[in-house]
Amino acid sequence: MTLSKIDNPGRSRSFQTISVIGLGYIGLPTAAALASRQKHVIGVDINQHTVDVINRGEVHIVEPELDSLVKNAVEQGYLRAVTRPEPADAFLIAVPTPFKDGHQPDMAFVEQAALSLAPVLKKGDLIILESTSPVGATEKMAEWLAQQRPDLRFPQQETQNPDVNIAYCPERVLPGKVMVELIKNDRVIGGMTRQCSLRASELYNVFLLGECVITTCRTAEMCKLTENSFRDVNIAFANELSMICDAQGINVWELIRLANRHPRVNILQPGPGVGGHCIAVDPWFIVSQHPDLARLIYTAREVNDHKPFWVVDKVKAALADCLTVTGKRAADIKIACFGLAFKPNIDDLRESPAVEVTQLIADWHAGETWAIEPNVTRLPAMLADKVTLQPLEYALAHADLLVMLVDHTQFKLIPSQQIAQNWVVDTKGVWR
Repeated sequence: MTLSKIDNPGRSRSFQTISVIGLGYIGLPTAAALASRQKHVIGVDINQHTVDVINRGEVHIVEPELDSLVKNAVEQGYLRAVTRPEPADAFLIAVPTPFKDGHQPDMAFVEQAALSLAPVLKKGDLIILESTSPVGATEKMAEWLAQQRPDLRFPQQETQNPDVNIAYCPERVLPGKVMVELIKNDRVIGGMTRQCSLRASELYNVFLLGECVITTCRTAEMCKLTENSFRDVNIAFANELSMICDAQGINVWELIRLANRHPRVNILQPGPGVGGHCIAVDPWFIVSQHPDLARLIYTAREVNDHKPFWVVDKVKAALADCLTVTGKRAADIKIACFGLAFKPNIDDLRESPAVEVTQLIADWHAGETWAIEPNVTRLPAMLADKVTLQPLEYALAHADLLVMLVDHTQFKLIPSQQIAQNWVVDTKGVWR
């Protein structure tokens, strides 16, 4: 099947009830977008608290515009949440795909979702896997479903006219702008057959303003992994450059600004590492299937995974200097870590290098370790017993050593004269 574009076929009337399995950072916005087009949406999540929150018309994640969309959809009767799948015309699977030991893809949540919806499938249904997955995952999901429902014909069994259509369509949205990019961005649709792709395109065109571009399911799976691996490699270059510049006594942010004046150079900004469920995870899916070939991708992952430890070494050096100058004991020094999210202005802590740095500091520092994170109200479990969540103003007034990890807008707005501390480790160049 060659790559081709599908014209918008108009607002589909064939999908009256749509089920979204997994109501997290992708599933819930997708469910809200469909419900806003007056489609009846059944959201499925195994977390009873999440289900209860949504059924009250509230949200459990921070994302601009999402709260009002969910509230309106629930009040108007177009969105409701349950813990077990119910019959629908289409099913979108948006569950996590973490990795196991050795950075091997963990498809347990996808398998669980597929097995849970199998009993309610009927002829004419559409299933779309949105979860980031290794190449071949969509076909594997189709096999699981066929084993559970031998009374139905799936695309691998009947390519011309299967009872159930199956496709892969990865999300490509930016946290903090999900409700905008979900609507406007193009979607790569990888059906197991062309008919599957057309059916999936018809569903996305319920709310999509961008284009549906179809290809094979394997190419679509690889496309998602490629996009995030490309970004990971470029971030690794910036992070490696920042460590080299530090050793040379060069301001890396000035260097990048100057280098980027070249018309064909666009170096990204360095940071404490790479976080989020996509960029920090997806490249390993390629490496796991081709360890001998994915040498550059593997090295980039190593560079970015090492950066938090390098940051902690800089904090240790700053603390040692602080102790020498002030004559204080380490137990008396308060270290404030600014930011825990994996990127600015969101509450998502998944795979966050800021969380890792904060945890590493708290593990060895004899004094108090504080976290300043305006987007969360409580700390994750791995920090709860050794880190204190503090307000911004209090930390600025009482901390001895500041560690800038996430360039939230609130932090960037702090006047430089308000930073009275002599010891600052700034991984984002905010206070330079």
